[in-house]
Amino acid sequence: MTKVAILILAAGKSSRMGGRDKLLEDVNGTALLARVTNRALATGLPVLVAVPDVNHPRAALVKSGTATLIPVPDRDEGMAASIRAGATALLGGNHAVMILPGDMPDLRSSDLAELVAAFTRQPHNILRATAADGTPGHPVIFPADLVPALIAVTGDAGARSVIRANMDRLQTQALPGNRALCDLDTPQDWAKWRASQTDGQNKRASR
Repeated sequence: MTKVAILILAAGKSSRMGGRDKLLEDVNGTALLARVTNRALATGLPVLVAVPDVNHPRAALVKSGTATLIPVPDRDEGMAASIRAGATALLGGNHAVMILPGDMPDLRSSDLAELVAAFTRQPHNILRATAADGTPGHPVIFPADLVPALIAVTGDAGARSVIRANMDRLQTQALPGNRALCDLDTPQDWAKWRASQTDGQNKRASR
């Protein structure tokens, strides 16, 4: 069976949060990064978490012995630095890699498992999650033979260059609603998302 590892990108500067760390924000009593990491771990797959350094508060959210911390000393470059660090850690292990941003609160363990199941049916292709309407989102799974290409990415565009260079291998998998699109970068994003959660709870309670 094709081996897949999950790489959670959690080394960014959270520069649009006005001094707050989006990955430490509370979600029903759990910090966002812990929520995302726990859902990734629930798949039973190996999980790597790219963090600024092993002494950063984000690293403390990853329980010892559960996921592998990957320090990213050059994180100021942008998302590519985290992808490079994670891909380098996987090089030689013959693992495909699911790249999962750490600021996506709505993705469930079942979503991640569904993506892996779809990928294993065509393990030589790139698999990108989309919203229910087909809008491209995250996570994205890259086959093992493209891990060396991920080590070469630069800048803050993540792995887009690898996708563009391999469009003939790109497949998509729709997830429910906008789970594949919802990321929380700003205080306004958080306020809107929290309001949507409250509205949803109120609607369910009134039924």
